[in-house]
Amino acid sequence: MKLTFSVAANTDKDSLDIIVNQLVIAGWTGRDHEAILHHISELEALGVPRPSAVPLFYRVATNQLSQSENIEVVGSATSGEAEPFIFIYQGEQFVSLASDHTDRVLEAHSVALSKQICVKPVARQAWKMEDVAEHWDQLILRSWIKEEGEYRLYQEGRLSSLRKPDDLLERYLAGMVQPENGLAMSCGTVVAIGGIRPATEFRMELVDEVLGRTISHSYQSTELPVVV
Repeated sequence: MKLTFSVAANTDKDSLDIIVNQLVIAGWTGRDHEAILHHISELEALGVPRPSAVPLFYRVATNQLSQSENIEVVGSATSGEAEPFIFIYQGEQFVSLASDHTDRVLEAHSVALSKQICVKPVARQAWKMEDVAEHWDQLILRSWIKEEGEYRLYQEGRLSSLRKPDDLLERYLAGMVQPENGLAMSCGTVVAIGGIRPATEFRMELVDEVLGRTISHSYQSTELPVVV
């Protein structure tokens, strides 16, 4: 899947055209292990299967990536989830922003299928990882959903609550060769304010207060009918 990113001015290119040939969704990436176990128990009570490992890595078809502002979903039980998105280009790591849009009804049957069934919206901006690596924990992830005609804050938190990308890549590769060009990974998310719930309009941003810049993206989802 081809994606195009505008990049910060301190790179040698104004834009990157990349081909993603391997997409990984990292789940259960929080640094607080006890909090993760508590959340697993809460979801298990709702019928969501317990993960086989923490963190866990889901492979998703690369054709599910999209930089469009419009996606289509089946039914009314899907929701967005803002996550830092990293990719490898010419041996170098870059960071952007994606939404792990997920079918919450299907999630109770299979987490892997619930992630596979939905398009994953991706922002059109990216930063060089080396420019943010030293202050990665200070980056802020936010999202909003539209409810009752107005946007409401849905997620907000610093990336200090999540495992760092190098940690996730090392765990995912687990002795394999170094990541090749075309690998992309969505790196987990922060909690939803007021609980996970569907919405047809979603906004998200990744904020770097140290360098004074923001990656942002918004999209709308059109609900296709559930035919039985």
